[in-house]
Amino acid sequence: MIKNNRTLCLVDDDLIHQFIVKKLVQGIETYHEELLIFSNGEEAIKYIKSASEIKGALPDLILLDLNMPIMDGWEFLDEYIIIAPSLEKKIKIYILSSSDNPEDIKKAKEYERISDYLIKPINETQLTSLLEAV
Repeated sequence: MIKNNRTLCLVDDDLIHQFIVKKLVQGIETYHEELLIFSNGEEAIKYIKSASEIKGALPDLILLDLNMPIMDGWEFLDEYIIIAPSLEKKIKIYILSSSDNPEDIKKAKEYERISDYLIKPINETQLTSLLEAV
């Protein structure tokens, strides 16, 4: 059973993938909380910084694309590592990328904060499993 009142954050500039994730979330009946969508890492990191001042506003789970304009996934992770110790909770972060490049996968494993590396597109079973683990 998925716990209610969870916030999922998708950081991805791909409008089609944003749509897919939105539809998947709507299809998971026991998921009753918020879906935050950001088109680049800079928007997401600004949100997290501002949300850190509001109790309960931080997302529970982040699905992070690597290749985005303005601030890519790697730059987001570097910024996140700096602010993570000051956050009220540990946010689970999953890389969700179309890249199956072994170098990207290896680099992701070097980040302690990354829970796993998933290849797009995500499906309902995968998303349900991630939300259940939160």
